[in-house]
Amino acid sequence: MNNLMNNMNNSATHDLSTHGWPTAFIGELDHRILRAPGVKLRSVRQGAAGDQVFCVDLRIRRPNADEFPPVAVLHSMEHFLLEGFQRLMPDHFVSVGVMGCRTGFYLVFINEGRAKVICAVLQTLLAGVEQAKAVPYARIDQCGDYINHDLDGARRLAAEILSGRERWLEAA
Repeated sequence: MNNLMNNMNNSATHDLSTHGWPTAFIGELDHRILRAPGVKLRSVRQGAAGDQVFCVDLRIRRPNADEFPPVAVLHSMEHFLLEGFQRLMPDHFVSVGVMGCRTGFYLVFINEGRAKVICAVLQTLLAGVEQAKAVPYARIDQCGDYINHDLDGARRLAAEILSGRERWLEAA
């Protein structure tokens, strides 16, 4: 938590206790104790203009457990997260990135860091993935590896993440 506060330039104007994240899980955690699926606040930074940038971990697999989804599934889920958060949170969503370890995604938001809001949107988004007929942005003119997608795998992953919904905030 101290590192998180330092990342915020010691801003006294931002009280994280009002955002609904379990404070014991904010910031970096020992990867040996992380659970999946899980959603946790990784960091908050204050921009020069006063904007708050929230980085949230969406953990889909336990680290170091050799449980990696295939790259095509991760790629498709990345597309679904990008499209869904852009559509459902257009004023607050900044970016999504696949974790290099292939155990989750980094989600970046501006001026919206409430756990309840982010988790509700994620739940809606993942329910849509389960019903999807196609992976968004998966045409040759939209994607640099347009043939490397797995819609059925993304649907299964969405269902798996949703099945752990009641424990998402229990990161460890």
